[in-house]
Amino acid sequence: MKPSLYRRHRFPAEIISHCVLIYFRFPLSYRDVEEMMRMRGVTLTYETVRYWYLKFGQNFGNNLRRRSPRPGIVKLT
Repeated sequence: MKPSLYRRHRFPAEIISHCVLIYFRFPLSYRDVEEMMRMRGVTLTYETVRYWYLKFGQNFGNNLRRRSPRPGIVKLT
């Protein structure tokens, strides 16, 4: 079994992935993501969000590009 990418982190994988996802999908700063999470009851720093972005960002970016439809290509079923 392959070990989890999120092993040995203080926060659960769902919170980490949510922070990285909203940073990628919307034009937000690290501090904006920090504030949004604080409103939801999760206390973390913008440096934590930056660290997660640097560590997990490439993996998320690759997955988003793989899932998004390519412009100009029509998928017929």
